[in-house]
Amino acid sequence: MVSKISKKIYLFLMFAFLYIPIVVLIAFSFNDSKLQGVWSGFTLRWYIDLFKDAEILRALYITILIAILSSVISTIIGTFAAIGIHGIKGFNRNIILNLNYIPVLNPDIVTAISLMALFRFVKVEFGFITMLLSHIVFSIPYVILSVLPKLKQMNVNLAEAAMDLGATPFYALRKVIIPEIFPGIITGMLLAFTLSIDDFVISFFNTGHGISNLSITIYSMTRKGINPIINALSTLMFVVLLVLLLVINKRSDEDLKIGGN
Repeated sequence: MVSKISKKIYLFLMFAFLYIPIVVLIAFSFNDSKLQGVWSGFTLRWYIDLFKDAEILRALYITILIAILSSVISTIIGTFAAIGIHGIKGFNRNIILNLNYIPVLNPDIVTAISLMALFRFVKVEFGFITMLLSHIVFSIPYVILSVLPKLKQMNVNLAEAAMDLGATPFYALRKVIIPEIFPGIITGMLLAFTLSIDDFVISFFNTGHGISNLSITIYSMTRKGINPIINALSTLMFVVLLVLLLVINKRSDEDLKIGGN
C-alpha cells in the first residue's frame, strides 16, 4: 500500500515539475501586464499583436513551408530506403541499420556543424535551400525507423504473389506494398513534420541572411528581453505540437491493435 502511494506521489511530482512551467507560460500569455510574474488581468491582446507582427508571420511561413517540404521529401526518400533495407539480408543489413541509428543518436550540434562544413565545402549559398536540405537529412532516419516495423509485419509473399500474377515490380510496390505500410509512412511524415517545426540548432547553423524560422526568431527576441508575444507564440506552438503528438500516438495504438489482430 505504501509502495503504491509513493509511486503515485513520485509520478505526480515528476509530471508537475515538467508541466507546471508550461501551465505558467500559457497563463501569462493571457496576462495584461508586460511584466513576468505580475498578474494584471486577462487579455487577448498579445495574440492579436502576434498576428500583426510581420517578423513573426514571415518566420511562421518559412517554418511551415520548410516543415511541409522536408517532411514530404524525407518521407519519400525514407520510405524507399526502408524498403531497400528490408530487402537486404544478413550482416550487411545490420551495418546499414546501425548507420541509420547514428544520426538519431548523434547530438544536434555535431550534425549541424557537419552540414554547415559540407555546404561551405561545396560552396552552396546559405539560405532557404541549405535549411531545407538540413531538415531533410536529419528527418530521413526517423522516417526509416517508422516504416521498417510495418515492413516487418507485412506478409513477404504478397508482393511476390502479385508479380507471379503478372504485376510489374513498380505496380506491386504501388498497389501492394505501399498500402500495407501506409500507416507507418504517415507516422514517419508526422514525426518529420514535428521535428522540423521544433528544430533550432541545425536551423541556426545552416540558415542564411533573411531566412529565419520560428525557433531562431524566438531566440533572437528573447535576447532583447522577454516579450509577452513570445508567450502567446509558445502557447500556440505547444498546442499544435500536442495535437500532432496525440495524432501520432493514436495512429501508433491503432497500428498495434491491427498488428495484434
